[in-house]
Amino acid sequence: MFDKAVKEIKVGGMMCDHCVAHVKTALEGVEGVKSAEVDLKKGSAKVKYKGEFPEEAIKKAIEDADYTYGGTI
Repeated sequence: MFDKAVKEIKVGGMMCDHCVAHVKTALEGVEGVKSAEVDLKKGSAKVKYKGEFPEEAIKKAIEDADYTYGGTI
């Protein structure tokens, strides 16, 4: 079994590099998330996590940061 898994998620509302940094910080603050790579042009983020994918916590973190969670890709 893999120690870490990766999922790509859709993130709406990002318009600049500051937005990218804000989303990355929000995602990396979620328990179980090891790292996040946010792509402004694609409007997405690749999330590396350990254990179960913390989808509800990720959704909440993105929405609390004033962006839109679009689910997994």
